[in-house]
Parts: sequence; C-alpha cells; structure tokens
Amino acid sequence: MPRYTYVALDSRGQETTGVIDANTQNDAVGQLRQSGYFPKTISEEGKGKPAKAQKTAVAKSAASKQININIPFLERKTVKGKTLMIFTRQLATLIDAGLPLLRGLTVLAKQEPDQVLRKVIVSLAEAVQGGGTFSESLAGHPKVFNKLYVNMVKAGELGGVLELVLLRLAEFQEKAQKIKNKVVAAMFYPAIVLVIAIAIMGFLLVFIVPKFQAIFDDMLGGKPLPALTRFVIAMSNGVKDNILLIIAGLIGLAILYTILSKTKKGSAILDSIKMKAPLFGDLTRKSAISRFSRTLGTLVTSGVPILQALNITRETAGNVVIANAILKVHDSVKEGESIVQPLEASGVFPPMVISMIDVGEETGQLPEMLLKVAEVYDDEVDNAVTGLTSLLEPIMIVFLAVFVGTIVIALFMPLISIISGMQNQ
Repeated sequence: MPRYTYVALDSRGQETTGVIDANTQNDAVGQLRQSGYFPKTISEEGKGKPAKAQKTAVAKSAASKQININIPFLERKTVKGKTLMIFTRQLATLIDAGLPLLRGLTVLAKQEPDQVLRKVIVSLAEAVQGGGTFSESLAGHPKVFNKLYVNMVKAGELGGVLELVLLRLAEFQEKAQKIKNKVVAAMFYPAIVLVIAIAIMGFLLVFIVPKFQAIFDDMLGGKPLPALTRFVIAMSNGVKDNILLIIAGLIGLAILYTILSKTKKGSAILDSIKMKAPLFGDLTRKSAISRFSRTLGTLVTSGVPILQALNITRETAGNVVIANAILKVHDSVKEGESIVQPLEASGVFPPMVISMIDVGEETGQLPEMLLKVAEVYDDEVDNAVTGLTSLLEPIMIVFLAVFVGTIVIALFMPLISIISGMQNQ
C-alpha cells in the first residue's frame, strides 16, 4: 500500500507533518479529515521533494519576494474583484473547517500571491491579534473592503455565522463580477470596431485622398469633379488642416466627461443618458436592477438592518439614478411606509420588479424575493448581451462598409471619367 507524507493543520491551527498509509491520495485526504486535520499538502513518499529541498525552495521564494522597490505614488493599493472573491471563499472554508480566524488569516497570508492583499491580510491578522474585531480591522482598509463587505462581516460576527456570511459574500462577488464581465464584453466589441473604423477613415482622409487629389488636378486639367468626390476632398482638407484641433477636441471631451462624472449633477445626467441610450440603455438598466436587488437581498439575508442595508446599497449602487431612488425608499421606510411606492415613483424599475417586491414585503419574504429578482435579471442581462452582440455585428459591418465604401467610390468616379476620356482619344 502506498505511503503518503503530509503537512496539515490541527484543530488549534498548529502545523503538523507525518506519514499515512492509503490506497490513493484522495483516501489519504479523507483519513486526515476524519482524524480532525485540515491537509495543506500531500505527496506520495519518494515522489515529492525532500523536506530540506522544499524548505530551501520556500526560503528562496520568500527571499526573492522581499526584493521590491516601492514607489509610493505608483504603488497599487486596490485588489481585483476576482482575487478578493478567492480570498473570501478560502477564509470561509478554513473557518468552516474549524480553524480560528487568526490562524486562518495567517495561513492565507503565507500563500497569497497578490502582494497588496498579502500586506492587507497580515495587517488584519495583527489587528485581530491585538484584540480588535474582524469587521473593525476590515474597515481600516476601505480601498480593498467596501462598506457592504464590512457590514456583512459585522452582521456575521454578531450572529455567530461568520463563515456563512463569508460564503454569501463570495457568491455575491462571483455573480456581480460575472454580470460586470458580460456588460464589458458587450461594450468592447462595438468600441473596438468604432476605433478601427475611425483609424481607417483618418488614414484614408489624411494620406490617401490628398494623393488622389493631386492626380485629378494633373489629369483632368481643371474639369469639375463629381459632387461626392468634392465632398470627400473637402472633408479630407478639413481633417488634414485641423488635425490638432480635432485631437484637442477629443481630449477636451474626455476631460469634460471625467469632470462631469465626478460631480453629483453631472453623474446623474450621464447615468440617465446611459439608461435611455438606444441599444445599450436596456442592458445598463437591467444590470443596475440586478445589482440593486442582489446587494439589498444579500445584506438583509445576512442580518443587516433594513435602513443600514439601504444606505449601503445606495453607496454601492454604481448608478446615481438608482441611488436617488434608493434614498427615497430609505426615507419612506424610516417613516414606517412601504418601499414599493418610492420605487414605482422613480420610473426606473419595471412593473414586474415592483410586483415581486410588493409580494415579498406583504408575505415577509422580502430578502428571498429580492434575490429571486436578481436571478431573473441575471438571465435578462444574459439575453440582452446575446441579442445586443448579434444585432451589433451587422450594424458595425454596414457602418464600416458605408464610410469606407463612400470614400472609395468618391475616388474611383473621377478615375472612370479619366479612363473613358483616354479611350475616346
């Protein structure tokens, strides 16, 4: 029977090593778990690295990781959503397996590849070891853990269900990231095609059309050009003579958009336009409703008070129009009224969503109904992305063909008359 060497954690979080007899590696894992151990590494005896070699490799790896040149203003301070989701799920698994929180954080700090998150985990472990609560430690890193994360952990600590709340958080992050990726993918295709179309048009107008213009002047001897050709040449001259002004205008528009998006009124106008825009407006609205429903449903399910949950949902809505609607809901609930009327008055939420929330409120199953709305709108976003992609492909092809084809036809029309004149001669 094969023998396996293992490194595992006991119920106190202490690391232990040993050898176990088992038919397969999975059997070895099962035996260790039945004995109350949490296995970290298992390798068949004689096939893994010797302990000394492993320690040397770890030491070299640690030494290489310590050689860093940190420039404060260039140092990254945020963590990717996927990385944070993996950390949350791993921590929930460790706590569910019986490890103390402090030991779980120490284990994750050792194996975390992301340098920023590793530093944050070490800081969290030090704060917890110093007597602070986990939620208070998280609140000290607002660029990594938002208010939703902190308050859900706080509710989990108070209810004694921290591992359950962390699993909900991981699921929430996973689904939110999935929706975000789908929306970005839907926007990416037309953006790339538009950039390529503009680049091709710019190249033709700035470099190709002027050369054809010189040919026409030489060979037609001042004869009038077709109207379409004159239009394209005028456009070419306009672009060529004002290229710096056009670039400055585009940069100015980008700066104006950035400034507007940082002001309260400006961001409200921009978000309203996004939700009413043709083609993309429906997708933006559905993804915003899905985010609102999932955030509020997850918070209330985890034990966060409804008023506090509404405040957190408003701050993490990502859309000012939705945030303003949530503010009115908060004021309504604060006065003891229903949440349905302000949602309906906002004009943002469809009748189906209003009806489902109304039923959930009447039956005392509001959190479950909100999560069901989120699931429904996840499917709606899937369908919207599929429909939008299939619709945009022919539109982009026609758009590119019309603009490039117009320039090509405009340049070939005088050439046809030149060739005809040469044949007559």
